[in-house]
Amino acid sequence: MTDDRNRSRREVLKLLAAGSGLLVFPLGTLLAGEREAAGDGARAPYWAYAVDTTRCIGCCACMRACRDENDVTAGVFRTWVERYRIGFDGEVRVDAATDNGYVFEPAAGEVARAFFVPKLCNHCEKSVCNQVCPVGAAFNTPDGVVLVDQKHCIGCGYCVQACPYGSRFIDPKTHKAGKCTFCYHRLAEGLAPACVHACPREARIFGDLNDPHSKLSVLLRQRHYRLLKPELGTHPKCYYLELDREVV
Repeated sequence: MTDDRNRSRREVLKLLAAGSGLLVFPLGTLLAGEREAAGDGARAPYWAYAVDTTRCIGCCACMRACRDENDVTAGVFRTWVERYRIGFDGEVRVDAATDNGYVFEPAAGEVARAFFVPKLCNHCEKSVCNQVCPVGAAFNTPDGVVLVDQKHCIGCGYCVQACPYGSRFIDPKTHKAGKCTFCYHRLAEGLAPACVHACPREARIFGDLNDPHSKLSVLLRQRHYRLLKPELGTHPKCYYLELDREVV
C-alpha cells in the first residue's frame, strides 16, 4: 500500500467520522484498467466480495450480525438472504426471512430443488446510484467501496430508485440513504465485514482483488462465477460462485 493510498483511506474514514469535507475529497471510480495504468494496483487494496451459493444454508446469521454491527433500523436491510424454490413445473418462488429473528418459515409443497442466495450492495465500479445523487453524497472510495456521506445526504431517494439491485433504502430513523458499507469501519481495523465473520459456512468471502494470493482472487481464478445484471455495465464487485441461472 502506498503512502498516498494510506492517506486517502484515512481521509475517507475521517470524513465518515466527521460527516464533512466530502466536497474537497478527490473522489472517483477507478476501473481495473485505470488502476493498472496508475501503476499502484499491485499493492493498494481493492476490496470486493463473493458469495458461494453452494455453501449458504439460509441460517441468516449474516443478517443478524449486520444488524448488530451497524445498528440497522428495523424494517430495512443492508444484506438479506433469498430462498429460491424451483417447482417441478419450472416455476420459481422467491422469499426472504424478514421477521425480527430472520428465520425462514417451513415452506409447503414439493420442489424440484431449492437453494439460498445472500444479497447486498454490489459496490459497482460504475455505480449509477452515485451518478444520480444531486449533492455528491454518494461516492466510490479509492479502495473500491461505495459509501454515502450521511452529513450531505438529503434523503431524496434518487439513488434508491436508481439502484438496479434494490440494495439501497431510506432509513426510516435518519431519513438518509442507507446501504451496505462492507463494514468500512471494520476494514480500518483489519477486520472482515461482520457478515463474513458470522457466516458458519464461509459462504461469504471478502478480499483484495489486487492481491493475487488473496482467498477471493484464488477462488475467482478457480471457480465459475456470475455477476448480477452484468448487461447494465455497472461493473458490480459481488461475485456469485456457482450461481443458478434462475437467479437475477
